[in-house]
Amino acid sequence: MRTCACVSLSGGQGKTSVIFFLSLLLAATGKRVLAIDGDPQANLTFYLNHEVAANQPSLLEVLTGVVDTEDGIYPTNYDNLLLIPADRGLFKVSDYLSSSGAGAFILKLRLQAVQKLFDYVLIDVQPSRSQICLGAVGAADFILIPVEASTKGVNSLIDTLDFLQEQAKVMAFTGSLLGVIPFRDRWIGRTQTLESKESIEAIKEFAGEIPVLPSIRESEQFKRAIRNGQLLSEIGQQDLQYPFEKIIQALTHEQ
Repeated sequence: MRTCACVSLSGGQGKTSVIFFLSLLLAATGKRVLAIDGDPQANLTFYLNHEVAANQPSLLEVLTGVVDTEDGIYPTNYDNLLLIPADRGLFKVSDYLSSSGAGAFILKLRLQAVQKLFDYVLIDVQPSRSQICLGAVGAADFILIPVEASTKGVNSLIDTLDFLQEQAKVMAFTGSLLGVIPFRDRWIGRTQTLESKESIEAIKEFAGEIPVLPSIRESEQFKRAIRNGQLLSEIGQQDLQYPFEKIIQALTHEQ
């Protein structure tokens, strides 16, 4: 089982979209995939068309040990893809994790119970230096950093790299950086906008030796695919699916 977390300390960087399409694509190839919604906003849970009932356990109960990990896992509408959902109550877990003395390692420990059931675990991470984020980073074998092709995105990349370096120094992050993914790369016709071009150049500069993967272009087709619950290729957008295929190639190559 390989665990990959999508991490960025700013909102709107594409984390949930990346995890959604990677999950569907890996599951479509026959891999057993567990998607984890680590954000109290619960967008990934919504994208996967799951609603947490009042009496159902979610990631909150899994992390706090109220239920066994398997009892917090639910099927989705897709073969080979299961979900540990989130709801807005997830923010309550921060006090538990911070007082446990081992908050950065609890998710990793909880996942050990199901490691033989899945090929991949993909985690959508809250965009902040929260206890939930620390736990996702601690559980990750690989980390993807999506970065909007904008000044905000570049600043987010700098903050995220600093954060991950801090965690690595204290051995809270022992995985590897799979790559940086430029997001919302804007083109007008066949011409890339100046802001996107300059931002991606800056992203490559700050990434250094970390691979910068093919960019995800800005397009309304992503919303359409998410709304329909389909792969991009299933709505005739194979070109837009290409960056996600390259991420999977990088992920499988690292094993």
